[in-house]
Amino acid sequence: MNPQPVDNGNGEGSGSSGASGRSGPGSESGMDLARAALAAARSRGRDGGAGWTGGRRRTSTPGQRSGSGPDERDPQLLSAAIPRLIEDRGWTVPAAVGGVMGRWGEIVGGHIAAHCTPVEFNDGVLTVRTDSTAWATELRLMAPQLLARLNEALGTSRSAHGGRDTAGAIATLKVVGPGGR
Repeated sequence: MNPQPVDNGNGEGSGSSGASGRSGPGSESGMDLARAALAAARSRGRDGGAGWTGGRRRTSTPGQRSGSGPDERDPQLLSAAIPRLIEDRGWTVPAAVGGVMGRWGEIVGGHIAAHCTPVEFNDGVLTVRTDSTAWATELRLMAPQLLARLNEALGTSRSAHGGRDTAGAIATLKVVGPGGR
């Protein structure tokens, strides 16, 4: 018995239906399945989505509204986020001292800044490195005046606290010579 070509509706004739020779409802090709899905979607669209069982991602609860108002999840400006981060982490004094180190020449004067640079701030001790031992000796003699100027620039001096005896953010000025001692 010779199999006769069968027209499967898309203009292609074949001696068997499907790659495995199956026939019946389960042997539809991928194109036929896609056409059926498209037809079903179009019919759902025509009747306003009746029969659609897909759920929404969010369900609204009474009293909870979504809107365009400000929210804590909104993106924040960096200028507002950085100070809050510094305060939350307890970095207020180190950040302020970092600002002083950046303005070193302004605060101590150009003549002194030409011969020394701040290198470290740790636990209230500001370490300053000089370019000669003579300048190291000079800065050690000037340490009380420099500490007052630095703490005034930080806003932690006596004058900033109404003359009360308060310890400044920079408690000690450690001066090291060119060899680091």
